[in-house]
Parts: sequence; structure tokens; C-alpha cells
Amino acid sequence: MMQRSILVLLFISMLPAGVRAETLTLRQCLGMAAGANPDLKVAKFDERIAAEEIGVARSGFLPRLNLQGGYTVQQEPQSIHFQGRSLETQQPNFAFTSVTVEQTLYDFGRTSARLDRAKALRDASSFSYTAYEKDVFLQVVRAYYGILESAKLLQAADEEVAQMADHLRIAKNLFEQGVVTRNDLLQAEVQLANSTQQRLMMANRVENGWLYLNYLTGRPASFRADLEEAASADAVPTDGDTGFSPENRAEIKALRKGIVADEMTVKESRGHYFPELFARLGADYVENDRVQEQVILYATVGLRINLFDGLATTSRYRQAVQSRSRDEEQLRQLEAGIRLEYDTAANDARIASERIRTTEKSVERGEENLRINKDRYQEHVGTATDVIDAQTLLTRTRTEYYRAVFDYQVAVARIKKAKGEL
Repeated sequence: MMQRSILVLLFISMLPAGVRAETLTLRQCLGMAAGANPDLKVAKFDERIAAEEIGVARSGFLPRLNLQGGYTVQQEPQSIHFQGRSLETQQPNFAFTSVTVEQTLYDFGRTSARLDRAKALRDASSFSYTAYEKDVFLQVVRAYYGILESAKLLQAADEEVAQMADHLRIAKNLFEQGVVTRNDLLQAEVQLANSTQQRLMMANRVENGWLYLNYLTGRPASFRADLEEAASADAVPTDGDTGFSPENRAEIKALRKGIVADEMTVKESRGHYFPELFARLGADYVENDRVQEQVILYATVGLRINLFDGLATTSRYRQAVQSRSRDEEQLRQLEAGIRLEYDTAANDARIASERIRTTEKSVERGEENLRINKDRYQEHVGTATDVIDAQTLLTRTRTEYYRAVFDYQVAVARIKKAKGEL
């Protein structure tokens, strides 16, 4: 009964979970992530917000038009004393309107520094988006190869379940013939149950892998397709590889633009120590039937400077200098971190390549070992434990081989990301 249940389970597991209308390549998955990844959609707004800051900064070169108006109610109108009499100079209640146009003529580079800083921050935001996109791409690579690896491990688990079911059948026949003890039968049943449990875990990993990949690529959770296995990966760089430069990384470019923005902030802060030259045109209307001219037109050219602001200007200047120094130190740290990222990925790729060469031959030997032990058991020479151990060893060897293959693929992708080429 248990054997029939296992075979039914295997048959059901081999049925397609849905209509698989397409075969997906890794490049297609990366393209879908670039256009539909939910995290990238949110990050894209940062770039747009930074771009709008340029318009804010550029407004400092344009005149400012102000309009104000209102209605005033006074307890007593203003008046003057003239020849012993009190003469009102305004109405007790009156409306007023003022229109002014003011233009900054020269501010020692403060406005131009704000504009240059906004442009640098816009560029930095664009590079930061690219860097984040590369991080998402690496997540897609890991998820893509994770599904392929889990599918291979599921296939190995299926083969182990089938082998254990066949071993249970043989042990049952031998037990009924009185050739082996009940211990062999119980051992085969326990091992089959354990193999079935491992298979269920692998099937769950495949499903979870699809859920994660679908999230990264913006596809529905129920979407499934056939993933194309990658061809042979690029050659692993050697220790003497000189083709790597951190300067190609978007993170480095973003931070360098951030330092440029810091320079502009220092320049702007320094400019607050100097005066500002401005021009103003205006028209003031005050409702007042006591005077002849109720509308006054005027033009002003002036100079203004802050004489004391509680040392706020000095503090802002020092803050800008410290911010620049911090980003310069962060740049040096980032360059070292990227170099470490590249070296680690290259080392992992080399080790994975050696693991592939070591384990691919072991798989063939493990298959032969299992065949020999099965034959020995059926010929009453070997034991049931030998068969189970041989199958367990084969499954473990296949697992190590598949993991080495996909670890290599992921390591190569990490190398490309470290070089800014993913």
C-alpha cells in the first residue's frame, strides 16, 4: 500500500503545475526586472525628485514677482496737528495692494552654486539608481539559478525516491521468500519515507524560488515557465587580472557626484559672508482720499548683507566642509570594498570550477557504486545497508555537483557586477 502511494505521489509530481507557454532566459528575466520590479519603481522616483530640484535652484536666476493686498480697519485714523487743528492724513478704514518685482543682480556665486549642486545630486541619484538596479539584477540571477539548482535537486530526490521504492519492492520480495529478515524491510520503508520527505522539501524550495523570482520580475505569483540553463560561463579571471577597475561601478560615480555637490555646498555657504546686490520695481496702492497720489511707483537698486545670525553661517560652512570630508573618506572605503567584492567573487568562481571538475566524475562513480551494491543485494551477497548507503552517497554527490555548477554561475555574475558589467 505504501509503495503504491509513493508511486502515485511521484506521478502527480511529474504533472505540469500549469500551462508553460514560454521558456525564459536569464536575459529576459533581467529585462522584466528592469521594467517591472516594484522596488525599482519606487527608487525611480528618487531620480525624478532630484531632477526637479534643478528647477528649484534655477529659479534663483529669475525675477520674483510678489503680490499682496488687504483691508485695514483702524480705531482712529492717523492725523497731524497743524495750526492748532487736528488734520486726518488717511481714511480710518482702507484697502491696500502692493506689487513688486525683485531680481538678484549678484550674490557672489550662491545661486550658481545651488544650481551646480542640484545638477550633481541629480546625476548622483541617477547613478545610485543604476547601482540599485545592479543589486536587483544580482538578486534575479541568484533566484534564477536557485530555481534551476532546486529543480536539479528535486530531480535527484525523485530518482532517490524511485530507487528507494524499487529497493523496498526487492526487500519485500526477499522477505516474503524468507531470504532476508524483517529488519531489511523496515529499514527500506524508513529510508523511503525519509527520501520522500527530502523530496517534498526540494519541491517546496522550487515553489518558493518561483515566488521570489516572480516578485523580482513583477510577474504574477502563479506564473511558471521553463528556465533555460546557461551555457558555459565566462572564463574565471586569474589572480593577475588587471582588467578590473572600481571606477566603472555606478556607486563610485554616484559618490563622486556627491562630492561635487559637497563642493558646491561649501561654495554656497562661503558666499553667505558676502553681500547681495538686488534691484526692485514696485507699485503700492493705498486707498486714501485725503491725499492726491494713492498709487506710488518706485524702482530700487540696493545692497543687503547679514551682519550677525548667531554664527549660523559659520556653522553651516563648517558642516559643509565636514560633509565633504566624510564623503571623500567613504569613497576610499567604497573602492576598497568593491575590490574585496571582486576578489571574493573571483575566488568563489575558481573554487566552484574546481568543485565541478571534482564532483562530476564522482557522480559517475556513485552511480556505478549503487548499481554494484544493488546487484550484490539481489544476489544475497551485500546488505540492505550497503544499498541505502550507496543511494545516499549518490544523492549527496549529485547535490554537491549541482550546487557547484550553479555556485559557479552566480559567482561569475558577481564578478560582472563587481566590474559594473552585469
